[in-house]
Amino acid sequence: MRIENAPTLTIEHPSPDGRTTGAEQSVVARGVWQVHALARRGAIKSINKTLAGLAGKPSLAWDLSEVVSLDHIGAQMFWSAWGKQRPSRLTLDPRQEELFARLEKAGHIDLPRVRSSPLNWVIKLGSGVLSFFEHMKSVVVLIGQVVQDVGRFIRHPMSGPWREISANIYHSGFQALGITALVGFLIGIVLSYLSAQQLRMFGGDIYLVNILGMAVIRELGPLLAAILVAGRSGSSITAQLGVMRVTEELDAMLVMGISHGFRLIMPKVLALAIAMPLLVVWTDAMALLGGMLAAKVELHLALRYFIQKLPSAVPIVNYMIGLGKGVVFGMLIALTACHFGLRIKPNTESLGRLTTTSVVTAITVVIMANAVFAIVFSGVGFD
Repeated sequence: MRIENAPTLTIEHPSPDGRTTGAEQSVVARGVWQVHALARRGAIKSINKTLAGLAGKPSLAWDLSEVVSLDHIGAQMFWSAWGKQRPSRLTLDPRQEELFARLEKAGHIDLPRVRSSPLNWVIKLGSGVLSFFEHMKSVVVLIGQVVQDVGRFIRHPMSGPWREISANIYHSGFQALGITALVGFLIGIVLSYLSAQQLRMFGGDIYLVNILGMAVIRELGPLLAAILVAGRSGSSITAQLGVMRVTEELDAMLVMGISHGFRLIMPKVLALAIAMPLLVVWTDAMALLGGMLAAKVELHLALRYFIQKLPSAVPIVNYMIGLGKGVVFGMLIALTACHFGLRIKPNTESLGRLTTTSVVTAITVVIMANAVFAIVFSGVGFD
């Protein structure tokens, strides 16, 4: 069935017998050459096939005066078929002149050449260094603001954001118990199982308690809990502050005279400083439980022996180092998440990009801080 006003191309011959040369042929366009008509099934395919057969014939005469209506899409199809220039013989409706004039003018625009400098790497390096120092300056300012807010909180505790601190402890601490327990339990099983296989070769089965206790309580427990919290709660804090930036809630708080640092940043820092040591204790317990079960299955070590041997195998100072790591890691995660959350611009692209950057940076900072702890306390806790 033929569609009314469908776009068509017809090759016509001026002589009745049709025996003419290519120079005497003319191409007549009819119908509606707009996007809705061209989008009909088979329309563009048929037109492109006809235009492909007319390629390489610059002497053809083109008549577009019988076209009912023409938009930019249809005009662009003709313009591409003509090789981005007007044919020598062209008949247009006066209403079409402006459209093709714009296409012709756009074709003569010369885009500026991008010249790559041989010192481009120096420019990128300098830009990266400047960006790093800019971030460091913002972090120092943020830390100073938090210290001032904590001092204000100590002087006037009754007017402090107790509800915000409690809510952040619940979201960042209590709701993270499940994932930290699961990961800690599985890591304890894996570590105990692999250590038992090696110790059995040397007859040192009883030293599994020492290896597992030191590794979990001093290193793995705090580090696992921090990495999980950085990925879970750090991203949540950054996204929360970013959405408040997008929805202009932060600006509204400033207009109302409410401090961002006292009501948003300080509660999150204090909450993670409180919740992280508790999560470290929980993660240590789950990892040791998994290690005990694996030792029972693999080396047939009694659970009572494991529990009795653990206090003498791991000095209490290692436990205190682990708790100290939890406090520091919690504050670093909160400060990193708040830093990037406050830098989010009011658009969704910035929200997604800086949330990802926040998580990666928080995990990196935690690992670097853990390395500093290992160096500073390298001679402590091994008596």
